[in-house]
Amino acid sequence: MGLEIPEGPFKAYLFDCDGTIADSMPLHYLAWNEALAPYGAHFPRNLFYAWAGIPVPKTVEMLGAELGLGLPPGPITEAREAAYLKRLPQITPIYEVKEQIELHFGRAPMAVVSGSPRASVIRTLRYLGLYEKFDVIVGGDDCPRGKPFPDPFLKAAALLEITPADCLVFEDGVLGIEAAVAAGMQYVRVPVSDENER
Repeated sequence: MGLEIPEGPFKAYLFDCDGTIADSMPLHYLAWNEALAPYGAHFPRNLFYAWAGIPVPKTVEMLGAELGLGLPPGPITEAREAAYLKRLPQITPIYEVKEQIELHFGRAPMAVVSGSPRASVIRTLRYLGLYEKFDVIVGGDDCPRGKPFPDPFLKAAALLEITPADCLVFEDGVLGIEAAVAAGMQYVRVPVSDENER
């Protein structure tokens, strides 16, 4: 894969979770469609990847508007999470990103900044054996405005007590990169395994 790391120095490192730390996006896609099936809905793959990083309830709202369906955010969010948890044993880390986490662990503070619910992020990190490496976790339910707004990254920087310009973000999603730039942070784009899906 090969990550292009900007020259530092940086005082903190912020990582998206799904598609960046964890190779979990294909599993999330399956979970979404399992949760949507009872409502006669299907999440088009191009929208799924384009909307990566948006908190789940907001995604349900946007998808309902896109498909012209009244989709209930609460039940679909719960069903999607249950469908994802069934697939958790299939998750693997993205090794180049895991190497960066290992490299900076104990040397600089690190945070995970995700559009997924905090509980889901924690379960994924624990499964991968990476939870203890992070000082802060900001989930999609921790900020009223998620990516592409800068709020989640700014919240993580504030909790780490690091100036945003001194943070480096690792991110696979277009909206996450937009959020990092809006927060005044440099970023590393993590390529997805199949760029054609973007």
